[in-house]
Amino acid sequence: MQCPCHSGKPYQECCSPYHQGDSPPNALALMRSRYSAYALHKVDYIIVTTHPDHPDAALPISQKKKQIEAFSKETLFKGLDIIEFEDRFPYSTVTFCAHLIQKGEETSFTEKSEFAQVNGRWLYRRPITIERKDKNP
Repeated sequence: MQCPCHSGKPYQECCSPYHQGDSPPNALALMRSRYSAYALHKVDYIIVTTHPDHPDAALPISQKKKQIEAFSKETLFKGLDIIEFEDRFPYSTVTFCAHLIQKGEETSFTEKSEFAQVNGRWLYRRPITIERKDKNP
């Protein structure tokens, strides 16, 4: 199977090793693996790769799991375009467009995300900007 992150690589050679415990080498690989994790309903991976400073960090774990699971199951992940990757230490950014369908409607968005390296592992820290596609142009 092709990797859900749309890298063009087989899943086993792309995001699968990260989902099984390997550490992504940079923020871009982490971002792609998180997109794949959402597409494949890997809720625990999303949680363990989220930085403690993320805005949802204060939510109870059970609530976070329910939200992630619901989003993953009700969303069709149609594509991922990487727009820009700024590889810096300890904070990197990735700007991407996630092409999504929910309940038959396009819910795609463009986001610039910040990632932080903590104890040698990259974590998703926060969205910097989010631009939702207008459903009614």
